[in-house]
Amino acid sequence: MDRAYRQCQSCGMPLKKDLKGAGSEKDGTLSKMYCSSCYQDGAFKNPEMSLQEMQTLVDDVLKNEMKWWKFFRWLAVKQIPSLARWKKN
Repeated sequence: MDRAYRQCQSCGMPLKKDLKGAGSEKDGTLSKMYCSSCYQDGAFKNPEMSLQEMQTLVDDVLKNEMKWWKFFRWLAVKQIPSLARWKKN
């Protein structure tokens, strides 16, 4: 995939907010699809994670670390199933 995404296609985090720039591919280049929290060395850090587990994790981070209001957390979590990692082919 040549397309560069604006947000991680696993958790939904804006890639411009990733302190490392993005996740990394096996060759060390930055991923065009995934953030450094989800993806490293060409693989998911938690490959067994389910969609529901990701949604819970994102909601927890937005609530406890970023202090987002419930409505905005709901919006962020709601869009996760539409991201490339979770989309059914």
